[in-house]
Amino acid sequence: MVLWEEYRAADPHGYGYSRFCDLYREFERRLSPVMRQHHVAGDKVFVDYSGKKIGIVDPATGEVRDAEIFVAVLGASNYTYAEARWSEGLADWIGAHVNTLAFLGGAPKLLVCDNLRAGVTAACRYEPGINRTYQEMAAHYGAAVLPTRVRRPRDKAKVEVAVLIVERFILARLRNRRFLSLGELNEAIREVLGDLNARLMRRLGASRREFFDTIDRPALLTLPAQPYAYAEWRRCRVAPDYHIEVHGHFYSVPSRLIREVVEARITDTTIEVFHAGRRVAAHPRSALKRRHTTTPEHMPSAHRRYASWTPARILSFATQVGPSTVALVETIMRTKPHPEQGFRACLGILRLAKTYGEVRLEAACQRGLTIGARSYGSIASILKMGLDRAFHDTAAPEVAPVLHANIRGRGYYH
Repeated sequence: MVLWEEYRAADPHGYGYSRFCDLYREFERRLSPVMRQHHVAGDKVFVDYSGKKIGIVDPATGEVRDAEIFVAVLGASNYTYAEARWSEGLADWIGAHVNTLAFLGGAPKLLVCDNLRAGVTAACRYEPGINRTYQEMAAHYGAAVLPTRVRRPRDKAKVEVAVLIVERFILARLRNRRFLSLGELNEAIREVLGDLNARLMRRLGASRREFFDTIDRPALLTLPAQPYAYAEWRRCRVAPDYHIEVHGHFYSVPSRLIREVVEARITDTTIEVFHAGRRVAAHPRSALKRRHTTTPEHMPSAHRRYASWTPARILSFATQVGPSTVALVETIMRTKPHPEQGFRACLGILRLAKTYGEVRLEAACQRGLTIGARSYGSIASILKMGLDRAFHDTAAPEVAPVLHANIRGRGYYH
């Protein structure tokens, strides 16, 4: 009747209603046949989002934000689940699936979804690309993902009907209510959803819940002990400093992977890094921006040796040379804004013992303290010129200015 009214509005002198119906029935006979689908118990859960949304009011600002409605239905029993989510993004998509399986108390063998971007990375009739997080979530429950063919709503007719029922039975009942939070909306949906699943289906003579308890529930897979923890996958290239960036923080990987492409698995608590399918690093997740988390084993040996130096360790090595060396090292680190700024000078001074011996180095450090020479270059000059031998350790104080001027005049004092 609606089609005929639209037709007559466009062509007032066209066919009458009875002739239009005859022509329409002839048209119907030329349509392609529709295959009746047979659904095995516990085999498939069909999932999709409703086209209709529900507004949620921010009590502070009065702003209205639309919430998406996720719908899932079991193939054999038509047992239905629905919940509100803020978006159709990956995190909400995975979270809705986890809640669906918890609601069912078991997992199906197949999750049948539309070609939503959060679930399918590459739509293809023969080999569709499945989002890695979605695939990992399904595997956690022992299920597999089966996307429908592109632009073939009959492949998921079960959930298409369920979406219509949810819109008419649940959303229509809630249309005049005012919700102030997503939790409040989901609580209202759960109440009406219970009525929907308990409602008698007249043509079948039983409710969805009855069919679920007798057909689907016994055939569902047992849920794992722990629900799936959401994990995001990201491809990263290892920087020259053997770190990758994840959400503004830098995490180390083995230095041999510099400039290689790796995959980071990101959860709320951990960052795992994989290369060629093997895990090469794992770190606790950090919320600090522009900071580094570094595992010593990931560093090159030279970097590892340098990073292991501390003021206490440097003083320990200086003690093996003598008290004057200890005093000079302490003085150098104390006069710097930060002790680490004096590490290189101290290490350079201590390494002079390999060339000149500990006795001469101790004498040179004592001479350096006497004349106020507090750098690697000054101590190296004293040893090179043999000034540590020219004077006794007990040289008169008046000699010190002469020595000081001597070193400065030769260009060795720094």
